[in-house]
Amino acid sequence: MAGNQFINIFAREVMRNMTRLAMAFGIKKGIDVLATRGKDPARMTPEERAAAAKTQRSAREAVKRARQAARITRRIR
Repeated sequence: MAGNQFINIFAREVMRNMTRLAMAFGIKKGIDVLATRGKDPARMTPEERAAAAKTQRSAREAVKRARQAARITRRIR
């Protein structure tokens, strides 16, 4: 019985970590696509590249603030 419980807890933790990694990967790729508007950075003008970099920074900052807000909200509950 105890071995089965350990396996369930371990499997749950592995799934949680895999989901977390997949979400982080998807968020990063989504920000990149949003910032570059689907264009290849090598084919962009310098102005477009600068705008994309600025958009990426601001989007990552927004994600960071959203995570902070979620963390604070969980503590309050």
